[in-house]
Amino acid sequence: MTDERDADRHEFSAGQGVDADYEEFTLDPEELDADPTTVDPVDSRVLTDVLDRRNVESDAVDVERLIDVGLSYMGINRFEEATETFERAARFAGEDSLEAQEAWVNKGAAHAELEEFDEAIGAYQEALRIDDDSEHAASAETNLAYALWESGRSEQALEHAERAVEIDPRFAQAWYNRGFLLVERGLAEDAVNCFDNAIRLGYRDAGVLEEKARALEEAGEHEQAEEVADRAEEIRREAEERMVEEQAGQSGMGGQAGQGGGRAPNGRGDRGGDPGAGEPERELRGEGPEGF
Repeated sequence: MTDERDADRHEFSAGQGVDADYEEFTLDPEELDADPTTVDPVDSRVLTDVLDRRNVESDAVDVERLIDVGLSYMGINRFEEATETFERAARFAGEDSLEAQEAWVNKGAAHAELEEFDEAIGAYQEALRIDDDSEHAASAETNLAYALWESGRSEQALEHAERAVEIDPRFAQAWYNRGFLLVERGLAEDAVNCFDNAIRLGYRDAGVLEEKARALEEAGEHEQAEEVADRAEEIRREAEERMVEEQAGQSGMGGQAGQGGGRAPNGRGDRGGDPGAGEPERELRGEGPEGF
């Protein structure tokens, strides 16, 4: 007896098929036609899709432009996207190149903005592994000191703050950080010298003067400490007056007060310097991303 299912079977073609190179049926990924240097910095999905080593050859990526994309993210406070972008820049840069080092330093700064200090420490250490005496090394050292201090590792922080000064004796922020950490260790006189160097090199905001006043007080120089503290208060008052004037001017131009404004190059370290915020918070300073 014939099975009814056999009678209903469809008879497929018994042709010769297609060549192995027949493109219409290939399962290989299509060629990437997008230009990664034209990616909109606010579209993180495109960055993820386009800048992938499986699809893009290293020499097809403009690493400097990619770092600029990361800096653009920093400028609009999108720090998570910035960390991803800087890491991609580091991966596409030449192995152990200055561009890779710059990307790692900036990645650390972005993590610090997110208070992800373990990740920041790792990024700075990777930058220093590449070259501990380059044009980016002092920034990596002073930022590493900042991240270590935030993580409660003040002794290690001082070592890296001192290393930053050794690498670049004209780095004002490195002198400030070294002075701050020396005060913490009770070495007030040495700290005063550090703050004087920072001020001489152009670092003259109220926070630096307040730390110098504190060091002078601990060193027994009470009269001079009072003079410096008064000058710090004067600078804060002037800054507050400028802020009020700027906000009034912005309001007069259509109510735009409080928008924009940009980001200070000292990164999160300016947090304690807001005028009108009462007693300022003492804090070591981390430098902002390079090139910002």
